[in-house]
Amino acid sequence: MKNIGIYGGSFNPIHNGHISLARHIISDTQLDGIWFVVSPQNPFKQADDTLMADDIRLELTRKALANEPGLSVCDIEFRLPRPSYMWTTLQALSAQHPDISFSLIIGADNWAAFDRWHRSADIMSHYPIIVYPRQGYDIDSSLLPAGVTLANTPLYPISSTMIRTMVAKREDIGRLVPEAIKDDVLRIYKG
Repeated sequence: MKNIGIYGGSFNPIHNGHISLARHIISDTQLDGIWFVVSPQNPFKQADDTLMADDIRLELTRKALANEPGLSVCDIEFRLPRPSYMWTTLQALSAQHPDISFSLIIGADNWAAFDRWHRSADIMSHYPIIVYPRQGYDIDSSLLPAGVTLANTPLYPISSTMIRTMVAKREDIGRLVPEAIKDDVLRIYKG
């Protein structure tokens, strides 16, 4: 049975930190691949007016991952009710792909708020969770419940917000986003 990690997010835009993190998690775990699930509507970000159009974020993520072995884009949340709850997403993926074992990949910031996620206890009882470190969120791996592991990854001090701010200030983002989408990101955020 294949083991696939589910890495959900707005990817507004996707950046080199997302990709480097996913590569590192694949090399550090038993995962056969990671699917980037682009979320059309994150329940915690419903009032986000900086969010690019859904189809644009999806297309940029596809372009950014086109030549990344083991990393793929998944658009399942575009066909599910909104807002996008990860429990619903994981259940739909499991139903569509009974031959795949799915694990959820989340940042330490999301782990700190995980008890507020829709059906978080159900997620924990049905799917392994891989937590990656985030600046300002210390996690003691010895205190994690069964089925939850802390990934041994470096911190990636890049954020989509940082990229949007840099574009607005006309600063160079070349080292922060894949070359395949750099011009698109500049065009979209310069307006």
